[in-house]
Amino acid sequence: MVYPVIWRNNSVSLIDQTRLPNEYTVVEIHRSEDMAQAITTMIVRGAPAIGVAAAYGMYLGAREIETSEIQEFLTKLETVANLLRSTRPTAVNLFWAIGRMMKTAYETVGTVAEIKQVLLETAQKINAEDLQTCQAIGDHGLAALPQTPDQLIILTHCNAGALATAGYGTALGVVRSAWKEGRLARVFADETRPRLQGAKLTAWECVQEGIPVTVITDNMAAHCMKQGLIDAVVVGADRIAANGDTANKIGTYSLAIVAKAHNIPFFVAAPLSTVDFELIDGSQIPIEERHPREIYQIGETVLTPPGVEFYNPAFDVTPADLITAIITENGAFLPGDLLKGELPKLT
Repeated sequence: MVYPVIWRNNSVSLIDQTRLPNEYTVVEIHRSEDMAQAITTMIVRGAPAIGVAAAYGMYLGAREIETSEIQEFLTKLETVANLLRSTRPTAVNLFWAIGRMMKTAYETVGTVAEIKQVLLETAQKINAEDLQTCQAIGDHGLAALPQTPDQLIILTHCNAGALATAGYGTALGVVRSAWKEGRLARVFADETRPRLQGAKLTAWECVQEGIPVTVITDNMAAHCMKQGLIDAVVVGADRIAANGDTANKIGTYSLAIVAKAHNIPFFVAAPLSTVDFELIDGSQIPIEERHPREIYQIGETVLTPPGVEFYNPAFDVTPADLITAIITENGAFLPGDLLKGELPKLT
């Protein structure tokens, strides 16, 4: 099993995902500022993993505050929270985890030292809960997948695996559960430009566990579907609006359109903490724009001529009507039923 965020030796150990697949490196994080930098630079990435990392970042920031006055402590902790909130605007799990940590700090009765201890325990709970959540998502996803053929070929986009969570994964959690139960023939992994998370990370995870994986470029998906090579699409999510509109890594929207055109079921796998019930629809989801270097450069190689301009949105929004079901730890929802809290049987 791969665990990208671990609390040990009084610090946070992160798998440096910017160095995979060629180099497996663990980064030790001791300060909240370093955690913010790790999230911004995508040493740790994936909405659930970002939430776990931010929770630990809150504790690290709390540990750095030197005061015995509770109000002063809480004021300074708000500064830590704002620093961490500023790192990745689209991933709602980040804000959810920080909000839970702040709520814990305000509601804990005791000394500053006691509040700090409870914050650490809360971060560890968030970590453990996410792992359990992913395993439940995998099981519910297995039940939601098409019954035929017996062994499925599943296409996924970006990386929504163990590396993107506390472990096991959301979309790849469904893949893992299908593999364990003999329902998976192969994974097709979109390369996922511009950062290549599919080619680098999803493929790496599958190879570690012996899951058959084929990497394709993003613009090959339609061809593969037309050739009858894909039975289902399963992706993750960084934020889901109340109506089921879903923000995920750029390229997901076009993949959903193509799946619809070929009558292939399109599933979103994500914990309920990814659902932002305060947003009516996907038009309200903030879309992060990242440095154009991700487009024009791979490693030390510059791909484009001088003088061109760039547009680098990291996410797009898939409308709910293109989504077959949203798979959560509580079951598979029809997108329109998220607000109802019902678990309709999928047909």
